[in-house]
Amino acid sequence: MLPDEVDVLIVEADPLEVELLLRSLDGVWPEVRIAVARDGEEALDFLLARGAYRHLRGNILPRLVLLEYKLPRLDGLEILRAIRTNPRSATTPVVVLTSSAEPREIAQCYHFGANSCVEKPVLFGDFQATLKDLGRYWLGVNQANQVPTSLS
Repeated sequence: MLPDEVDVLIVEADPLEVELLLRSLDGVWPEVRIAVARDGEEALDFLLARGAYRHLRGNILPRLVLLEYKLPRLDGLEILRAIRTNPRSATTPVVVLTSSAEPREIAQCYHFGANSCVEKPVLFGDFQATLKDLGRYWLGVNQANQVPTSLS
């Protein structure tokens, strides 16, 4: 079960990738509340305040969603489409993380409403620097929508 208040929601199914992300973020984004949704259904339940997260209706959404492009069952594009078509989550910033710079994948991400697409660097130091830059912009410079949107 995810905590009720989250600054960053990571949507990633691979436990090794989750560990890499969390290790990269450790100390990079101090005092940022980070939660991990292990699959697309859990992420959508949380973001759309449905199922076990129904009590979150009216709560402020995460300031940033880091969404893995390739996920089992529901892929990143399906999740992105659901986020963007729901009034509750339509304006939540979503950065898609991908292991390739395949132009078709990137075009699809933007078509379905990604705010940004980032190819995950292979080297740990580069990966950490990329996440630091993402955090600086999305959690520092960007003015997030902090008004909860109620569901109709």
